[in-house]
Amino acid sequence: MLRKAPVFAAFALALSACSSESPAEAPKGPLAEAVFAGGCFWCTEADFDKMPGVVSTTSGYTGGQLANPTYKKVTAGGTGHIEAVRVVYDPRKISYASLVQRFLRTIDVTDAGGQFCDRGESYRPAIFVGSPQQRQASQAALQAASKQIGKKTAVELLPAARFWSAEGYHQDYYKKNPVRYKVYRWNCGRDQRLKQVWG
Repeated sequence: MLRKAPVFAAFALALSACSSESPAEAPKGPLAEAVFAGGCFWCTEADFDKMPGVVSTTSGYTGGQLANPTYKKVTAGGTGHIEAVRVVYDPRKISYASLVQRFLRTIDVTDAGGQFCDRGESYRPAIFVGSPQQRQASQAALQAASKQIGKKTAVELLPAARFWSAEGYHQDYYKKNPVRYKVYRWNCGRDQRLKQVWG
């Protein structure tokens, strides 16, 4: 589904550059990676970029069957892909468990039908785990979140899959278009809903 915010409808439809293939491989050296789906990848990317120990973030698509997915195809539905963000981080400075805890505090963990104003299967919340250790840490964080809010969480734990980078105009959108990004985030009610969920 396309985003509900009217100010971006024409913008999203007009731009449809092809995405580039980027296998979900661990970076060389001491760095590691994690993949999270929290609705709009602009917002997820912006939230993780603020964390010490995060080296880079990339908006993209993962979890589906379609090769070379595009924003238009993914948001239309039927590809199986979810908007997600690949986070490359330095495990000497931040742990995977800390990343998961941060992620959960930036989404509505109770909403399986999308996130905030972005609705549909391509916006559902998920953690893509690449190892038993990541799965264990994610499960522990979800259990803690459920206990804290007093409700069952709706975040899926899915196996890591091929990650496809989104079109260039989606990367660092909040930096390139700060005014539009702030208007979108406010109109979508993201931060307002987070206060309701987490206090």
